[in-house]
Amino acid sequence: MIHTIKPIAFKSGLLFLLILIVCGCKKVDTLVDVPSQAHFTNLTGDTYFITTPTTVKKIPIGLTTVSNSDRTISFTVTSPTGAVAGTHYNIVGGNSIKIPAGKAVDSITVAGVYNQYLAGRKDTLIFTITDGEGAKASTYNATYKLFMRGPCSESETVLMELLGEYKNTNENFGGPYGPYTTTISSVTQLTPTTGQVVVTNIFDFGWNPITFTLDWTDPLNTKVTLIQQSGIGDAGTLNPAYSGMDITVRPYAGQTGTFSYCKNTLTLKMQVGVTGLGFFSTLYTVSMAR
Repeated sequence: MIHTIKPIAFKSGLLFLLILIVCGCKKVDTLVDVPSQAHFTNLTGDTYFITTPTTVKKIPIGLTTVSNSDRTISFTVTSPTGAVAGTHYNIVGGNSIKIPAGKAVDSITVAGVYNQYLAGRKDTLIFTITDGEGAKASTYNATYKLFMRGPCSESETVLMELLGEYKNTNENFGGPYGPYTTTISSVTQLTPTTGQVVVTNIFDFGWNPITFTLDWTDPLNTKVTLIQQSGIGDAGTLNPAYSGMDITVRPYAGQTGTFSYCKNTLTLKMQVGVTGLGFFSTLYTVSMAR
């Protein structure tokens, strides 16, 4: 049996070494006054469930600096699915918000028209920050995608809609790590209530894609089961002592993960090992969210 290790410590060690190298080689001679930027507080999107006529969605929007005067942030809203302002949704206060002096964060309030979404309609709104009074649009986080729909049940699961990036992925394997980005790169329907998904970039260290089975036969108890696989990557990413060896993953003591089609989240559980040598005793949990 392989002794338990903390892979996060290895990752952090590389980062610490890099910081030491950078700090040791570059001297900062001047300070640059960076203009304030407006951003979506490091979020890129979410799902808005319009479950009642008064349910609204708050989208946080902020500035990189605090000021002693009010500042206005303007934004545009487009919809690739054809949602129309005043018909399918309303933006409370219009397409700008004023952040008062002394504050750095406020919210855009979106009110979906409840009756428009009772028959299964789904829409996407894309919010894009534009240059405003006293603040420029962020160069790194100026776009936000809002998925709108009515009440949701896991029994409605559509595998194809789980495809894409999960930029708020966090993990725990002897220590926390994240957030980083994973991707569901492909899906395969097996039965009306089961399917397989292929997830790329688990561990955020060059591993190969890993396949899982999803089961929503019981919508109140969805399951994610790992299929045992080898050829996952170089075991040196776990510990330099195993460099050049292969990684195997398998279910951890019969434990299964869970997922939510409605919330676009998955929790993956697995046991990691070095092929032909043994498995680590630590449960590896990966939490994926859009």
